[in-house]
Amino acid sequence: MADNFGPKFWANITAEPKRKYRFVLNLAGIDAWVITKVSRPSFKISESEHTFFNHKFYYPGKVEWQPVSFTTVDPIDPDATAYLMGILGACGYNVPAPQSYASISKEAAVGVLGEVKIKAKNAEGKDVEVWTLKNAWIKDVNMGEFEYESDDMLTMDIELRYDYALFNSMVGGGAKLPIQATSVKSKSGSDGVSIADGYKKLKSDAV
Repeated sequence: MADNFGPKFWANITAEPKRKYRFVLNLAGIDAWVITKVSRPSFKISESEHTFFNHKFYYPGKVEWQPVSFTTVDPIDPDATAYLMGILGACGYNVPAPQSYASISKEAAVGVLGEVKIKAKNAEGKDVEVWTLKNAWIKDVNMGEFEYESDDMLTMDIELRYDYALFNSMVGGGAKLPIQATSVKSKSGSDGVSIADGYKKLKSDAV
């Protein structure tokens, strides 16, 4: 069997990897320049175990999308802390008060963030991939800490929970599926689903 290098290899100057620093996170109108890093959506598939004699067999189960976290610096203007506290209040949270029973709702928590997108860029600034987080809301906020011994910028870590993510490989940015995507299938014959068809099911038509 021949080595599966495809039409491009790293010796080819047109072969361009995705770079960690070429990204933009869009959510809730937060200025993109204050966000220093963000994790890509990841998923985990649960397993069911069956034991027979001294053998164990495993079957794939449910898909669970893992939280996405990002880090932001905290400028004085615009004040990112005030913005995050404003999001908390807009979600429906109120400080304890007599006869006050309002609480956070998913509709408000999702609505205040809007549509969350993570965009990777190429050298020309065009999108090469777009992740869309569906029904994302803020799950965890670490406001950072003050420290006399440090002159570092104050940063905050935020974690997002969402129901699922859609992924778009952007042809306009030069991204293409591997050449094997149409030939590799879940099973042989016409009933098999190719990697290319599987990808089409999990992308956003709105991008």
